[in-house]
Amino acid sequence: MIQSLKWRTALMLAVIVLGVFFLLPTILGPDSGLPDFLAKRKLNLGLDLQGGMHLMLEVEAEKAVENSLNRIGGDLKDSLREKGLRARSIEAHGGEVVVLVHDAGTADQLQALVAKNYPGLETARKEQTAEGVSLAFALSKREIQDTEKRAVEQAIETIRNRIDQFGVTEPLIVGQGDRDILVQLPGVKDPERAIALIGKTAQLEFRMLDESVPLDQAIAQGPPLGSEILYGKQIDPVTKQVIGRGEPYLVQKRVPMTGDVVKDAKVQINQQYNEPYVSMEFNSTGARLFERITAENVGKKMAIVLDGVVQSAPVIRERIGGGRAQITGSFGMEEASDLTIALRSGSLPAPVKILERRTVGPSLGLDSIHSGLMSAGIGSLLVVAFMVVYYKGTGFVADLALIANLVLIGATMSLFGASLTLPGIAGIALTVGMAVDANVLINERIREELRLGKSALNAVEAGYHKAFSAILDSNLTTIIAAISLYAFGTGPIKGFAVTLSIGLAWSMLTAITGTRVAFDWILRRGSVKRLSI
Repeated sequence: MIQSLKWRTALMLAVIVLGVFFLLPTILGPDSGLPDFLAKRKLNLGLDLQGGMHLMLEVEAEKAVENSLNRIGGDLKDSLREKGLRARSIEAHGGEVVVLVHDAGTADQLQALVAKNYPGLETARKEQTAEGVSLAFALSKREIQDTEKRAVEQAIETIRNRIDQFGVTEPLIVGQGDRDILVQLPGVKDPERAIALIGKTAQLEFRMLDESVPLDQAIAQGPPLGSEILYGKQIDPVTKQVIGRGEPYLVQKRVPMTGDVVKDAKVQINQQYNEPYVSMEFNSTGARLFERITAENVGKKMAIVLDGVVQSAPVIRERIGGGRAQITGSFGMEEASDLTIALRSGSLPAPVKILERRTVGPSLGLDSIHSGLMSAGIGSLLVVAFMVVYYKGTGFVADLALIANLVLIGATMSLFGASLTLPGIAGIALTVGMAVDANVLINERIREELRLGKSALNAVEAGYHKAFSAILDSNLTTIIAAISLYAFGTGPIKGFAVTLSIGLAWSMLTAITGTRVAFDWILRRGSVKRLSI
């Protein structure tokens, strides 16, 4: 029995020491001088406590449908070429892909090709014209719904990836309704940069320039069929900020390659000009595709287009293998860094617009901290005082277990980088009451056993044994409720559930094992024969 007591004591001391160890970064602050691996593991404050940004975004899902039709239009051109079929034109507009072919036979083969390879497309119209046969294909209603749903889901995941790389701790990013996304970013220091990064569509396209007609003629008379005029950006040479629309380019509408094949992107420095640029690495598919495109277009210009803006248009000097490319331009370091984040996390399937934007200032956060800590502190002090007054020495032991419980809650949240919110403080306050409730049950059982004439040691053993089942049932049902709140709740509800679950789990150790170890040392190893209860 003595050997068992030593092991239990060693376990409790080890847990408490580790708890204090992982709580040190939170207690000492950022200038603690602790090792990096430990200094990073501190208790973070949620949006309601430290301030930050609240955004409600709407995904323009209809743009995802439009983009899908544009991709289908490009794929159809390649498919027709592989089948040896010719089309006068293929245009995606007005929610349709319109294909003009020379004769009815080609039209029938085209319909068979679409039915086989594009199950989401339906023939909307088939008309005989003076130039041939015109077929209009549109997405089915179900395909449109699925495309819009996927767009919202992909937007949530893309925004989450970008925010994670941006360095925001414990962001909240959840869907709201069919198209809306709620974003909460605690502690954001540069809200404008965060908004720009979230909203950057980052649709990267590699498109060939149309050099069939002079640029001046295309601007004056309109671009030829299958091409459009895009612009670069005018950069202030000192501030590196965009100050207007830059040089025009006549660019083919066909997109032979997109940023979907980008595997990695990094910021590099041009040693000659000391300016940053973005270095990209393609996946295996992208590497093969880029090599083929450059081999077929040696001597021609390729436009690198990001969100409809031409970043650069270099001449292809030779076939480029190796799966690497660069985006050059007058980048500032932050702009280049944000661009690499956007490319690594993937492009948004459709643009997003801000429906609601609120900034929680630090003064509100400090007020919340003060009020929350005040209420939790007063409640805890009252509970501690009650235990000492009502249960005397055994109440003091319960209070020590309660302090250990609070230390372990903070240490656990620090270890996993969790955020403390105002509802989380409420969860801690409730945990205090639940933890003390376990000791109340134990102490009342011990009192009953002492009234029956048992010795102090036997009364303690019987009290813990008889109270255990009731304590376990109570804590277990509450933890199940807390897990349900976390699984199905959002934001503040999750914060409450996290601290409540952690607190109840540790209270099973501190309120039962911890206090029992203390009583065993007092009664077995000490000379005390009578409990102060």
